[in-house]
Amino acid sequence: MTIPAASSVSVIVLNHNGRHLLEECLESLFSQTCPAAEIILVDNGSTDDSVPFLEERYQSRIRLMKNRANCGFAEGNNIGIAAAEGAYIALLNNDAVADSNWLEELVFAAQGSDRTFGMWASKILFYDRRDMIDTAGHLIYPDGLNRGRGKNEIDRGQYDRREEVFFPSGCAALYAKKMIDEIGFFDKDFFAYGDDADLGIKARLAGWKCLFVPTSVVYHRSSATAGAYSPFKAYLVERNRIWVLIKYFPLSDIVISPWYTLVRFTLNAYAALTGRGAAGRFVQGSSASRLLKTLLRAYADALKKLPLMLRKRKDFKRHVRTTKNDFHVWLRKFNISAAELTLKD
Repeated sequence: MTIPAASSVSVIVLNHNGRHLLEECLESLFSQTCPAAEIILVDNGSTDDSVPFLEERYQSRIRLMKNRANCGFAEGNNIGIAAAEGAYIALLNNDAVADSNWLEELVFAAQGSDRTFGMWASKILFYDRRDMIDTAGHLIYPDGLNRGRGKNEIDRGQYDRREEVFFPSGCAALYAKKMIDEIGFFDKDFFAYGDDADLGIKARLAGWKCLFVPTSVVYHRSSATAGAYSPFKAYLVERNRIWVLIKYFPLSDIVISPWYTLVRFTLNAYAALTGRGAAGRFVQGSSASRLLKTLLRAYADALKKLPLMLRKRKDFKRHVRTTKNDFHVWLRKFNISAAELTLKD
């Protein structure tokens, strides 16, 4: 297998006030063993000096698209995808730095995959702890919440096998453009967080699969923009997991999902009291009452757009090529426990 033609890959980098991150991110892309056909930098209404820096330093080497306001991860990437000319779309966060063969390994994997694969996931390590895993593909909980596989584990080679995973992290992933053209882009109503889950499950329902490529590595400053345990992130994560549940889960699973959410919240309360997991970290930086208010706001706003999500569910049915049994196989195969979801950092 030869190195793929440069015209086959469009890389999209989304930026919002990330001037301090851009140089290292972009230089890692210029150093790839498999150069991309194009690098599309979508700026989401930055108010720092990101745009002047990009225009002065990289204008001739990237396609710079400037949004007037911050329209979020989902719509920002949609704008880049709509303009992309490659047969493959690679996403890379502005707070990530790609290993030199990141793109080559992804595209080689894509070329060697059968036609049922439309997504390829990178091994994502922490920028400041390069022996620790951020994400090695994603897992799903029965109420619609997801988490990166291997999160915060020391990388001892336990995920060094090329294998199927549920879906990739939007931080660093490769998508077949023909798949996106078929099923649609990210859901802009999500704004950020859970949007990669939304796209991944949507692709799954349409019959596409995802392959984890452990030799495709990036180093990620996790949540450098929103903050790892910020109220805004907690709000978006909980609101959007409800929308994922409503849009894609079988009706029988939606009915029983409150039980799984109750289990999760019970363990979250324990985590908050004992300083463990995301809830514990949130309370340390804020308060338990603020966490409760954040969750109540998430539920209120999720319910406001419930009719819209039900319409989207109905509209997507024409793309579904899988069965309810297939969905239950995924829930078993790519399952994450409530304890790991809540008590693990």
